[in-house]
Amino acid sequence: MRQAEFDGKGSCIRWTEAPGEGPARVYVHGLGSVSAVYHAHIAARPELAGRRSLCVDLPGHGISDRPEDFGYRLEDHADALAAALDAAGLSGAELIAHSMGGSVAIVLARRRPDLVSRLVLTEANLDASPPPAAGSAWITAYDEEEFVDGAYARVLDAVGPLWAATMRLADPRALHRSATWLRRGSEPIMRDILEGLTLDRVYLQGELSGELPGSKSLEAAGVRVVTVPGAGHNVMFDNPDAFVAAVVGRA
Repeated sequence: MRQAEFDGKGSCIRWTEAPGEGPARVYVHGLGSVSAVYHAHIAARPELAGRRSLCVDLPGHGISDRPEDFGYRLEDHADALAAALDAAGLSGAELIAHSMGGSVAIVLARRRPDLVSRLVLTEANLDASPPPAAGSAWITAYDEEEFVDGAYARVLDAVGPLWAATMRLADPRALHRSATWLRRGSEPIMRDILEGLTLDRVYLQGELSGELPGSKSLEAAGVRVVTVPGAGHNVMFDNPDAFVAAVVGRA
């Protein structure tokens, strides 16, 4: 495990790392998740062997610190992720990022293009005000204090054992602020940033999640949109072979 300060007040973002050659692959989790839980089985696959691999937990999540006075905007998470990559001595990394982590990765690629050479995004949030069925809606149905004071426990009971297993490791206040800012989106909005980037971009959409809105516009901008058969939101669990193929570049 390694760490880097991200807020000027001693709070640290942390990651686990496997040695290897570059360019490094950096795995980033979604809202209420943990990077190693969602990606360690992918990074360990023989097809991906030999590359330096980092599983980073965003502020407020997993093994990273959760300062109460941190903003937890997408831009804040992106800057904290940049601090980790800088401390790791990385440039031109490939970011393999899920859900909210994909949104953070998009923002990072705009703010620090030197750090990112490729994006592999799994059902990343691209727009503000996602539909009520989005996972963040479970959290933002309550105001921050209501969530911290008891609704957090009710949400854990409601979301099911898979998500709850990692959500319970997240700080309630950090989780609520992250969800709130995820639903508000970045400025410019994530979709516009993604379409304007010129690096290699892959977007994985689970077949069971339905058609990706605006996919034709993304493809026209050079984003490879891959619909993964038999998969829902958690493509890396539902169809790991297809997920690995996308990371390798065969999708």
